[in-house]
Amino acid sequence: MGNMSCNNLEIPPPKGPNPAGCTDFMMDHTLQGSFFRLYYPCQRMEKAELPDWIPNREYFNGLVEFMKINKTFGERIFNCLFGSIKIPAYLDAPFNSNEKCPVVIFSHGLGAFRTLYSAICTELASQGFIVASVEHRDQSASATYHLQPTNELDTANKNSSRTSLRDTLVREWMYYRSLREGEQEFPLRNKQVKERADECILALQKLTEINAGVPMQNVLHTQFDWKTLENSIDLGRVAVMGHSFGGATVIEALAKEVKFKCAVALDAWMFPLKDETLPQVNQPIFFVNSEKFQWAENIKRIKKLDSSDIERKMVTIRGTVHQSFPDFTFLTGDLIGKLMKLKGDLDPEIGIDLSNKASLAFLQRHLDLEKDFNQWDPLIEGDDENLIPGTNVILLQSAI
Repeated sequence: MGNMSCNNLEIPPPKGPNPAGCTDFMMDHTLQGSFFRLYYPCQRMEKAELPDWIPNREYFNGLVEFMKINKTFGERIFNCLFGSIKIPAYLDAPFNSNEKCPVVIFSHGLGAFRTLYSAICTELASQGFIVASVEHRDQSASATYHLQPTNELDTANKNSSRTSLRDTLVREWMYYRSLREGEQEFPLRNKQVKERADECILALQKLTEINAGVPMQNVLHTQFDWKTLENSIDLGRVAVMGHSFGGATVIEALAKEVKFKCAVALDAWMFPLKDETLPQVNQPIFFVNSEKFQWAENIKRIKKLDSSDIERKMVTIRGTVHQSFPDFTFLTGDLIGKLMKLKGDLDPEIGIDLSNKASLAFLQRHLDLEKDFNQWDPLIEGDDENLIPGTNVILLQSAI
């Protein structure tokens, strides 16, 4: 997307036995439709396009706005740093798998969008999963869009930021909604987390229809052949995964949809959830935390999910920060990365590798996969020099 680059860093490639492919899916052009980036195991390609990490300039605009950076300065810096970054997955490459693929629905954090967790999603795809990374339209993404027919647009919107698509539909951009003056945060976040969970469930419904061979009209007109996924998705083995606000989203989704067999919550932000939601969750959950983000009240709410008969595990990765899970952590040097709290003291590739391997081990255990991910079972218990079993946060007895 960008023509300039002052950054030689890159997102680490996946380590699994399969190359990873990706494509975008938008079913129904309206706000009520489903929008996600799909990652999947693909054919090996001699020559194939790698997609831009930041798909459109409007996402830069949204990030700048979300981070409250000077607009002109921020857009130039972001374009310089990230404008030439590619995702390590082959765009629209043919799907290829010798067996039905288990499913992970992924939910991004506050101010993020569908492409920012590609180091996690491409790794899962390379290990044989189909991953739908949802772009949420609850105004928690820094930027997203839906499509509208040109004849439905109000004249006053003619100067708004949008791109025509085959001269019949145009992009209508929506950006992160900040709290208004005097507004209480919980009602907004709880409304959003419910909408987010519904979007995760809708993404699963769309994959179910694709697997059944229901004809799909992807309004984005990608080159990917969706028919190749027919009868290739293992809908009996479905998990949900998310970071931060996405961590709360997966818990809400578990309460709403029993088809999700288990969840991985990365540095979950528990604030958006109602207390009465927590007892409704009956599936196993794996909490993977950073060392610097969690605090007593948040851990106290996570511990309300402890169960004697349903596995609820937690580990903390030493030397990590809240932004050690999104891709930004790989794309900034130590100085800028630590200044902007995008990097911790631990090498980010070691951190994400631990998170990915522990997650794969947990997914194998609770999706009954016939893989070799159980070699990483000790990581679920925090058995590694860079892991802390449970949490590093000290809780007073009265807080437990």
